[in-house]
Amino acid sequence: MTTLADRPNSALVVIDVQVGVVAEAWERDAVVARIAGLVQRARMAGVPVVWVQHSGEHLPAGSPAWQIVPELQPSAGEPLIAKLYGDSFQETDLEETLAELRVGRVYISGAQTDQCVRGTLHSALVRGYDTILVSDAHTTEDATSWGAPPPELVVAHTNLYWTYEEAPGRSCGTVAAAHLEFESP
Repeated sequence: MTTLADRPNSALVVIDVQVGVVAEAWERDAVVARIAGLVQRARMAGVPVVWVQHSGEHLPAGSPAWQIVPELQPSAGEPLIAKLYGDSFQETDLEETLAELRVGRVYISGAQTDQCVRGTLHSALVRGYDTILVSDAHTTEDATSWGAPPPELVVAHTNLYWTYEEAPGRSCGTVAAAHLEFESP
């Protein structure tokens, strides 16, 4: 149902699952394991896996903290999008990459739920993509000392509101990793 013309394909987008980003993340190991399973299933189905990697003042490109976690490694030829802002589309080539792959539906996973994941979800939706959040394949760190809810509530709230998000001509929603069925292109 995407509003993007001639974009019948899907892609799994893995956002910022980097050593320094998820080091203190809520349920880090379980979430990374679910993402690893999704990556494997997407590859087996011939569905593109698109990796997003953040860098900035506290996450310098090339540093050990900037690296994608050892449990997840992009395969040769899989797109790797470098970004400087929370929204994975902002000043990156993500849109061009998805257009080349004829992707109209994105499955979103990764970190941080309350920043980069949410920013990318909304940006994909307003750009015309069918946008599905993998409900148990995103995480965030504990920011309660700055007034945020505990991470499990941040994740739960994001899942709740994205389940009911709507936009004309596009589909949104959530799906648990175990229930996501990738269709071969």
